[in-house]
Amino acid sequence: MNADAHVTLGARHYDPPPAIWSMLEPARAMMEMGLLPFAAPCLGQAPRGDGHPVMVIPGFMGTDTSTAVLRTYLQALGYAVHPWALGRNVGPRGDIEERMVERANHLAARYERKVSLVGWSLGGIFARQIARDIPDAIRQVITMGSPFGSAGQGGTNREIAELYEVLSGDMIGHAPEHIRAVHRSRPPVPCTAIFSKTDGVAAWQVCSEEPGPDTDNIQVVGSHTGLGFNPLVLYAVADRLALPEDGWQQFDRGGFRALFYG
Repeated sequence: MNADAHVTLGARHYDPPPAIWSMLEPARAMMEMGLLPFAAPCLGQAPRGDGHPVMVIPGFMGTDTSTAVLRTYLQALGYAVHPWALGRNVGPRGDIEERMVERANHLAARYERKVSLVGWSLGGIFARQIARDIPDAIRQVITMGSPFGSAGQGGTNREIAELYEVLSGDMIGHAPEHIRAVHRSRPPVPCTAIFSKTDGVAAWQVCSEEPGPDTDNIQVVGSHTGLGFNPLVLYAVADRLALPEDGWQQFDRGGFRALFYG
């Protein structure tokens, strides 16, 4: 593997996911979707929502259609769930950041409550940036397979990384280190990172939070492209959203959960 394929976080170096996981992404995602009917009884036992607003942001090249399963599930649990409603996610082009911040602010004002942000892959990186911009309006951030730790230095499937640069125009990997550090820094709100060690797109190490009193990392088994409808992910997101606004805590891995979550 070429040296430039490594991710550098300080003195640490991580390789992109093994090629076998990347090749099996479509098949594994279909399997995860196929598990939903069987997991329905367990998913129905997730804690109920308190009605606060939740904004769900799709991954790179995704639209709100890609997050429909997750949003429908959270809506059924009692949350005021909203799509990002900004079309296809092609990266940080134009005024997209300002438009996302405006939408989050609008939801916070409409419900007179803080907004929880759930972002898949690049959507999670966007969610973290929104929380940096308007922390007083954000309740928490939940990321799903979001490589925020790479800040453009690698750690993702090479073909996808090249496509991202071409379509988004984002060359953060060539920016000064202090700019990349901002992209890696944690927002001043509680953050939960959900990741899979068999992710075929992003190295799991760059999808995880630094340990802290208001951060958590939840490991699941699954693909990258299936995270949005992986039953384990859906349940974990529901668990996180159900936490009281002033009572955030780390994920409980006791009991039966120890069999499925790391």
